[in-house]
Amino acid sequence: MKAMVLESACQPLVFRDVPVPKPEPQQVLVQVNACAICRTDLHVTDGELPDPKLPLVPGHQIVGRVSAVGDQVVDFELGERVGIPWLGRTCGHCDYCTSGRENLCDGARFTGYHLDGGYAEFAVADSRFCFRVPQGYSDLHAAPLLCAGLIGYRALAMAGDARRLGFYGFGAAAHILIQVAHYQHRQVYAFTRAGDAKGQNFARELGALWAGDSSEKPPQPLDAAIIFAPAGELVPLALESVGKGGIVICAGIHMSDIPSFPYSTLWGERTLRSVANLTRRDGEEFLSLCSKVSIRTESRAFPLCAANEALSALRSGSLQGAGVLIVREDQSSAT
Repeated sequence: MKAMVLESACQPLVFRDVPVPKPEPQQVLVQVNACAICRTDLHVTDGELPDPKLPLVPGHQIVGRVSAVGDQVVDFELGERVGIPWLGRTCGHCDYCTSGRENLCDGARFTGYHLDGGYAEFAVADSRFCFRVPQGYSDLHAAPLLCAGLIGYRALAMAGDARRLGFYGFGAAAHILIQVAHYQHRQVYAFTRAGDAKGQNFARELGALWAGDSSEKPPQPLDAAIIFAPAGELVPLALESVGKGGIVICAGIHMSDIPSFPYSTLWGERTLRSVANLTRRDGEEFLSLCSKVSIRTESRAFPLCAANEALSALRSGSLQGAGVLIVREDQSSAT
């Protein structure tokens, strides 16, 4: 099969032939239709996350059709459309796993990092960690839901009942979450890099009450802020933008160092916390919500062989919304 392979960190992916993987007893073999790219893919390929499997097929926002099943699979049938997310497997018996916090499992393995992912024509995955893709979404528009949507949803849940939300970085995750926030009757204030008029206009088009540079103060104090951009310098700025009792949530897996700031910035019972991975319950809740709310994903398609181009567009900030590798055209992809 054709695949884009990371052979060493900080090097371009290589387009080459690799064997089609064979499913183990609890795995499904999925013929990949689409795989959205993610900033986490950049952190892996750029060497910012330690010890990836090498050589590695990246990609963890995978939509495709089941083409073979292991003899212990009971969840999916041949031909069924499935989504493969970041969380590939867990140990299932540690304190984290048995207390509903499997996202923190020390033995967890992640798709497109420890396990080969979806920048390929086929991928295998543990069927117990796959999801059914909601109807009404094409592969192109469903793929970003599997990380940008899922991790964003977990971050949004951490905001509790906050009504005024700030989104720092308005990319793949934020443009999905603003639609969920509106469904939940929340207000969104969008922060972009300096001079990003295109991104700010995009945020306003999707209903942001206000949009400006990340160095600006919003017109009124926020109840919560979610930082999607991997820039540690945004943390003090976000803390200064939330009111007393506000919460700042860092939604990325990697971030540059956070600069020091005075205690008064945190004082007033403000909270700073991070999001780590996702649980299967997050996925079930979010994808169930997607069946009720028609979410428009702004997705730009790339062929599989152009994965390096797609990653470069994401790295430079020129990609609006989400980039998606289209591996195979599926005429029935919305069902």
